[in-house]
Amino acid sequence: MSNELTYTAAFEELKEIVDQLENDSISVDELSEKMKRATKLMKICKDKLTKTEEEINKTISELS
Repeated sequence: MSNELTYTAAFEELKEIVDQLENDSISVDELSEKMKRATKLMKICKDKLTKTEEEINKTISELS
């Protein structure tokens, strides 16, 4: 079984971090780690969107 996050799970976790930032519920001590995690989550989401777009374009070109 893969430990890779799904897009939905990564996006949901990212939303939680943003909510915490907006509500000032992240301490200064946690801020650096939360920002590192958010950056990793954004990369996961971007990579998955890019891969999906490539797959869709490939499928469309095969149908043409």
